[in-house]
Amino acid sequence: MIPRYQQIIFAVLLLTSLGMGVLLWRLRERAHERLVAGADSAPTRAPEVAPAEQATLLLANDTDGTLLTQVQSLPLPAEPGARARAVLGRLLDLYAAPGSTHPVPGGAASVAQVFLMPMPANESAEQPGRAPQQSSENGPQLAIVNLTAGFASSHPSGLETEGLTVLSICGTLHANLPRVAEVRFLIDGQQRATLAGHADLTRTYLAGEAAPAAAEASQ
Repeated sequence: MIPRYQQIIFAVLLLTSLGMGVLLWRLRERAHERLVAGADSAPTRAPEVAPAEQATLLLANDTDGTLLTQVQSLPLPAEPGARARAVLGRLLDLYAAPGSTHPVPGGAASVAQVFLMPMPANESAEQPGRAPQQSSENGPQLAIVNLTAGFASSHPSGLETEGLTVLSICGTLHANLPRVAEVRFLIDGQQRATLAGHADLTRTYLAGEAAPAAAEASQ
């Protein structure tokens, strides 16, 4: 015969097991309800994509050392800094593509950031008899192009090829954002003496000094 205390212990364990089973079943039901509610409240609309617009690229040609204008349709964000990064990304994608007229590896991922800053007003323009300066909100801008170290380390070395890369970047920025008057370059957020041994990255470039040689058909 089973002692009474063992019967009591067995009954308590049985009731505890039943209670735990019910609790686990309720927790499982609540978790399922939360998952269903989360799925129902999730947005069903696809994320908005920037509309396609015409962008002007200045493509370097190593054969004759010129810059050729090419107009392409691509999604361009409204924010100017993101817009600048988008057009430069397409430019570097074309350089990294097979059959490029200016082969440079890296592509769009080589452009880390593009910062646009208002240029300081020229104090001489404020002297008597001079026309008033434009406000900084609508005046010329300085573009700071931050490229990756991988792009710089893999860029072909040579005075002309490095110079064409720099000028094509400056010209492309100016063609799509006319307020960009000057351009400076950083590599991984730091100033670097040259791009790949020749093109000076310590100086400020005039964006308008990159002149295209001819125009190509739109793509």
